[in-house]
Amino acid sequence: MTLRVDDPALDVTADDVLVLRNAGPKGAPGMPEAGYLPIPKKLARAGVKDMVRISDARMSGTAFGTIVLHITPESAVGGPLGLVRNGDMIRLDVAKRSIDLLVDEAELEKRRAALAPAGTPDWAKRGYAHLFNETILQADEGCDFDFMSAKGK
Repeated sequence: MTLRVDDPALDVTADDVLVLRNAGPKGAPGMPEAGYLPIPKKLARAGVKDMVRISDARMSGTAFGTIVLHITPESAVGGPLGLVRNGDMIRLDVAKRSIDLLVDEAELEKRRAALAPAGTPDWAKRGYAHLFNETILQADEGCDFDFMSAKGK
């Protein structure tokens, strides 16, 4: 991510929305504090202090900026960030508490169909990693094992 965001050839302006995906509970795995996407160096050098950034990750409470986190379901399990492509328009409406990917439904269906089916990654074939991968809940459900919820599995 850092190499891409700081690439001088990156086609980005202060009005763009940066999207970081595959950093949620399953995708990273473990939902690391990766959600504080930096301002691209070329924009920071031009005086840009903030821009909209969206992720399925989390970040430290000491970070700041216009950042929307914990997008669920995360992209690694087929969530909406997995459908975003360069150049897509995204509308963020804080008052309405909404984020909209402004792409027509037919195109979104094509993108969904092209997504690789979620499978068990090699690192999670057995042991604790397997238990984690098969039972971890999404951010809106607490990122806990599903069998640890009040209702059980």
